[in-house]
Amino acid sequence: MLISRRAQEIQASPIRKLKPLADEAKKRGIHIFHLNIGDPDIPTPRPVIEAFQAYHDPILGYGPSQGFDELRQAIVDYFRDYGINLTADNVLITIGGSEAIHFSFSVVADPGEEIIIPEPFYTNYNGFATFADVKIVPLSLKVEDGFRLPPVEEIEALITPKTRAILLCSPNNPTGTVYTEEELQRVVDLVRKHDLFLIGDEVYKEFVYDGLKHKSLLEFKEVEDRVIVVDSISKRFSCCGARIGAVVTRNKEVYQAILKFAQARLCPPSVEQYAAIAAYKMGMDYFEPIRQEYQRRRDVLYEGLTSIPGVVLRQPKGAFYAFCRLPIKDSEHFVRWMLTDFSVNQKTVMVAPGPGFYATPGRGQDEVRIAYVLKEEDLVEAIEILRQGLEKYRRLFA
Repeated sequence: MLISRRAQEIQASPIRKLKPLADEAKKRGIHIFHLNIGDPDIPTPRPVIEAFQAYHDPILGYGPSQGFDELRQAIVDYFRDYGINLTADNVLITIGGSEAIHFSFSVVADPGEEIIIPEPFYTNYNGFATFADVKIVPLSLKVEDGFRLPPVEEIEALITPKTRAILLCSPNNPTGTVYTEEELQRVVDLVRKHDLFLIGDEVYKEFVYDGLKHKSLLEFKEVEDRVIVVDSISKRFSCCGARIGAVVTRNKEVYQAILKFAQARLCPPSVEQYAAIAAYKMGMDYFEPIRQEYQRRRDVLYEGLTSIPGVVLRQPKGAFYAFCRLPIKDSEHFVRWMLTDFSVNQKTVMVAPGPGFYATPGRGQDEVRIAYVLKEEDLVEAIEILRQGLEKYRRLFA
């Protein structure tokens, strides 16, 4: 018997595929600084924990497929604080932002059709594209250019009769790039010209640094019927395990189509929705100290990495990732070696190999994504271990 083509083609997660090696290292007594995954050490807000603890209903039954009305309204109120006007009928609750991406891909494109995405991109886009049987057409960006969007002519050259949407992630995972209003406008004009959808992954919108402001695709009135925004509480409130996200769209036809997908999986988790309601009720004051903490961590990471000979990096302006080039030829081999053969005082570092963040074969071989999700003193130690690891690795495998 043969498994499906889809099952054979789906990419293993570069974030998680090497976890068995990390588990074996821990069994040997090695402490690992996990910079491979965006799972922050920021404590989950107390009201969220208390909402879980306060749930005492005798039956945990099905909820509405589109999510609880109270949570949908809480998200509407949240967006209103950013000057974005929505109604609860524009919001559908999903099982994490991941399901929101999967639904979005499935709604905008038929099997074999195309979605343009700047690369490097969030690695799981590859998996969701395989689920939906759609093709990702990569718009290749470079670290030397700060992963900025290219001139409109370069983007437009990728549009074919099979193109159905363009996806932009800002603040970007994995690069930390925050697109300017002018960059976004280029793409807005293109989707109008070519009658495309525009998907926005904006789950890191709170985490923008150096006085910059995040511009949401929902703010562009001229494409309000084309925009689908993916949202999530995972990083915003440091509760990645709660698995609550949302699709936000003003397009009624899109919303009703996504609702049918949502009905097929019945409903999002109920207790987690109560926790999400508690999170949103904390208000906007919650975010500023968290943003400041991540900016300090960004500064520590950037200063440390740029002091290592051969590392190429542009300062991230948002999210909590850095995507950099290392003076090596095979980043996955390097990450494996760090877990199996290298430690300093029984400690090592795990980062995410670069190739999995690309759709273009061969790209990312000398690149890694690093998540600055640990406290500053841990980052300082992790960078020093990484420095020593690179020095020894290059002596062995130059």
